[in-house]
Amino acid sequence: MTSIEATWAIAAVATGGVILRPWRLPEFVWAVAGAIILVASGLLPARAAWAGVARGTDVYLFLTGMMLLAELARKEGLFDWLAAKAAMRARGSAQRLFLLVYLVGTVVTVFLSNDATAVVLTPAVAAVARAARAGDPLPYLLICAFIANAASFVLPISNPANLVIYGSHMPPLLVWLPRFALASVLSIVATYVVLRWTQRRALRSMIAERVEVPVLSGGGRMAGAGIVVTACVLMVASALGWQLGLPTCLAGLATAIVVLLRTREAPWGVVRDISWGVLPLVAGLFVLVEALDRTGVIDAVAGLLRAAIGQSEVLATWGAGIILGLACNVMNNLPAGLIAGTAVQAAHAPPLPTGGVLIGIDLGPNLSVTGSLATILWLSALRREGQTVSAGTFLKLGALIMPPALLLALGGLFLTGLFLPG
Repeated sequence: MTSIEATWAIAAVATGGVILRPWRLPEFVWAVAGAIILVASGLLPARAAWAGVARGTDVYLFLTGMMLLAELARKEGLFDWLAAKAAMRARGSAQRLFLLVYLVGTVVTVFLSNDATAVVLTPAVAAVARAARAGDPLPYLLICAFIANAASFVLPISNPANLVIYGSHMPPLLVWLPRFALASVLSIVATYVVLRWTQRRALRSMIAERVEVPVLSGGGRMAGAGIVVTACVLMVASALGWQLGLPTCLAGLATAIVVLLRTREAPWGVVRDISWGVLPLVAGLFVLVEALDRTGVIDAVAGLLRAAIGQSEVLATWGAGIILGLACNVMNNLPAGLIAGTAVQAAHAPPLPTGGVLIGIDLGPNLSVTGSLATILWLSALRREGQTVSAGTFLKLGALIMPPALLLALGGLFLTGLFLPG
């Protein structure tokens, strides 16, 4: 076996472990083990591995800040309060509750990232479904999985994959918003319409008209204020063209300090409950992609992208979005996004094809449970609530929901490009 073949084999096994979790080992174990084996076997120099880890610095900072904000909001009951408010406003209508939960999920995804929606909102929605005495809580829980990806390109902060694809070339917010506004609206609306249609029978029953709304503590209000302030800070940072990791991390730390001082609680409870395994997972994947880059695969992908753009920028946009949207479900959107993002930067791809790549990476994972880290985290949260969704059941839903949303989003991006060619 050649060194290139060995590198590919190790990367494939590590990625498969991340997706399938054999022996129920955490995802990060497989990514880190693959990275260590590559270095120990001499297939990847330690210096190159460290360079791969360092490339993810902005992502680590972003995730740290977002996880702090999400855990503070969860611990102080902010999401439980929001979900209960939505249930009260439903006034006994399952269909209205479905819409309100979808709107809450959209807001959480846009301003706190798709992983926060999967991890934090899922148990809150499960609690509200129980309080509302919904006959079947699954339709509401499915929202947390599908909106986490469907709304993940409204803002640069809505999905860590956005930072990976653009790297240090993140468009300013005032460029991002008009470029992806129509595509995002079409993605969110199409996902809602099809998901709502698939759940129409379960939503015919009535739910409780009165739901006990928990009292929002002072810490919860401060956590909410911290989230709003963080969103404003990130919008300003994005408008100025700054990288988003450090502002996110600082905002999360500042909010944590203020909330903990207000509640007079020790920080260990918040720190303990954060899913820190996400950070070594991302670092390990960066190392795997660095190793694949040395085999020439990313240069080959960049070459194919350049050739496609040379023939037709429009066809390259559609092709990249569709191919990557499907590929995410084979290898997960984190490694797919790392490879695609590196190839996009190497090919110096123009805005339209790069946008197609982003939409494919962000929205494509709604096809299957293996598509994104957010969906994998949602499955774990679902199991803790005593609910299960098989891979086959999710695939049947995803096959109906993802394709129209993806095609409409790519169409929206194309229409936007006619008016914003730069």
